[in-house]
Amino acid sequence: MAQGDNPKGISRRGVLKTTGTAAVAAAVQQAFPSGAFAAGAGPEVTGAKLGFIALTDAAPLIIAKEMGFFAKHGMPDVQVVKQASWGATRDNLVLGAGSGGIDGAHILTPMPYMLTLGTIGKATPMSILARLNVNGQGISVSKEYLGAKADANSGKMKGVIAQRRAAGKKITMAMTFPGGTHDLWIRYWMAAGGIDPDKDVELITVPPAQMVANMKADTMDAFCVGEPWNDQLVAQGLGYTAVSTGQMWMNHPEKSFAMRSDWVAKNPKAAIAITAAVIEAQRWADNPANNAKLASIIAGRDYLKCPVTDIADRLQGNFTMGDGRKFPNAAFKMKFFNGYASFPYKSHDLWFLTENQRWGKLPMSLNTKATIAKVNRSDIWRKAAAMLGGKGPASDSRGVEKFFDGKTFDPANPKAYLASLAIKRV
Repeated sequence: MAQGDNPKGISRRGVLKTTGTAAVAAAVQQAFPSGAFAAGAGPEVTGAKLGFIALTDAAPLIIAKEMGFFAKHGMPDVQVVKQASWGATRDNLVLGAGSGGIDGAHILTPMPYMLTLGTIGKATPMSILARLNVNGQGISVSKEYLGAKADANSGKMKGVIAQRRAAGKKITMAMTFPGGTHDLWIRYWMAAGGIDPDKDVELITVPPAQMVANMKADTMDAFCVGEPWNDQLVAQGLGYTAVSTGQMWMNHPEKSFAMRSDWVAKNPKAAIAITAAVIEAQRWADNPANNAKLASIIAGRDYLKCPVTDIADRLQGNFTMGDGRKFPNAAFKMKFFNGYASFPYKSHDLWFLTENQRWGKLPMSLNTKATIAKVNRSDIWRKAAAMLGGKGPASDSRGVEKFFDGKTFDPANPKAYLASLAIKRV
């Protein structure tokens, strides 16, 4: 579904407007229980158990549930269940809903690959059905280091790091899961400034919702996580955001929606139905008229459990970094749908695999093309979008990507990208 698609083409009957309410959605479901499917040809099942982490970019799954989009597409029994950490998400996906776990999840994009390959536990084939968002993560630093004036240039932290090392201490930085998106963003940021993330700092793992509390307890000096936790750190006067990740790579891919491949194989129509619901939710979430309601819904105790204001400001594109810098109406704000944000480009998955090879987390011998063909189900996204009256991009590649430090990634030649990087493990 393209950015410029006719909003009235959101379903085959065009009866649910993007500014609708849960009550309207429920009425639509009652009138058209099979959603985009023809009568009598609905999904194989009516539900699935989906996990999420308390982050703003979980919004598409939460909104699909709360606004009735799952129900509209014949999946009224979908559950959206909070997970304690990315490690818990992994463990519950390995279990599967039949054994007390989950069928799918809001997830760090590299994780479905690592699960499929068995590099983070029992091999569990996964399928990426959609990208949930672009942009919207941040690298934040304790107020203790306001003087360093760290921004996109992490090299401004080198003096601080040298002082700490001279005193026999390391600066501690946190990310949310080894090999995940936040790990890769903070590694890229440091390496671009001449800091070796494996040698010059101590890099630890902390669940997203615990980042601010750990900074307050002075157990770490910086972290990389998704919103709203960077904004909350600033709101509480505990630190500042050095850089929002969209400033490092504009419109970079971030979270994915993935399901166990055995569930998708057993329930192909249901997989399309769930994906269609997620796409509708993403379109709703990107409508500025819905920003306030979106923030209010996901801030609730069953979801992010945080002040609405911590979510709303950056969701609307208003960034107060905490060190005097302000970016109103920022182009690098989180996007869920516009500009094909929802489409799972295979070229983006290749970048994530290549970066994990860079840091020695995946073998250089990995057949990346075959692995992506196995995990990335852009075909399901395209079917869901077509049923909604839209379409996807012409190619599964977004082409050459450009980064803030001048580096480029050509998906046709990932080896050249690796060769251009000074700090790496390969």
